[in-house]
Amino acid sequence: MKFRAKIVDAACLNQFTRVSNMIAKLSKTCTLRISPNKLNFILSDKLASGGVSMWCELEQENFFSEFQMEGVSAENNEIYLELTSENLSRALKTTQNARSLKIKLTNKHFPCLTISVELLSVSSSSRIVTHDIPITIIPRRLWKDLQEPSVPDSDVSIYLPVLKTMRSVVEKMKNISNHLIIEANLNGDLNLKIETELVCITTHFKDLGNPSLASENTSQNRNPEEMAEVQIDIKKLLQFLAGQQVNPTKAICNIVNNRIVHFDLLHEDVSLQYFIPALS
Repeated sequence: MKFRAKIVDAACLNQFTRVSNMIAKLSKTCTLRISPNKLNFILSDKLASGGVSMWCELEQENFFSEFQMEGVSAENNEIYLELTSENLSRALKTTQNARSLKIKLTNKHFPCLTISVELLSVSSSSRIVTHDIPITIIPRRLWKDLQEPSVPDSDVSIYLPVLKTMRSVVEKMKNISNHLIIEANLNGDLNLKIETELVCITTHFKDLGNPSLASENTSQNRNPEEMAEVQIDIKKLLQFLAGQQVNPTKAICNIVNNRIVHFDLLHEDVSLQYFIPALS
């Protein structure tokens, strides 16, 4: 197995750093999948046991000026490795005003993802800062558990409001309850609701719009006013909202009634899918 890549464009480097910071906020450890065309950051807790799942995808050609890899075999030309998310984020914090960034697989008494940052000094000469991040190579037999999650057919799909606004609302609600109900309909209405023995609080978002394809698939049999809802752990939702470092051009929430909420964030060169299961 071999992997080496290089980023020289400042905008690409900043975006890659933001993605790394986002992943570190969403998960302590993650799987990095390296394939010829894409990088994926994967979190695959078992949804059935109440864990969240994440699938973040980066098109390599949009980030890297150089990209070379050889997978475990010609038939399985991929590499899966596990790392501590914060170690990668911390290493990339040194990339401000960097001239270039190199990433490669190395073996320094143990497998590493080596990050080399070329920094400009005051005298215009450069210096190299190197970080060796310990990794675990994931064997081929375990890859089946790390594939892109299948998205169940949603009862309602709706565009999200501004994520910062949504985050401020949820932060206030978490002081009152550990649980939150997300409900939405095909009229573009989204509600965030908490219910306790003492109080019921609902925040309403109106006229958000529904993705056309999703609406066409579900509207035939569904009353546009009818709400689909899911009750989730409020801390898991807040962790997702607090982790957002990449301003999405499109943010969609898909609700499978009483089963799961699926967030789908799209940027020009990054996509993030995040799944939070319903509380049983």
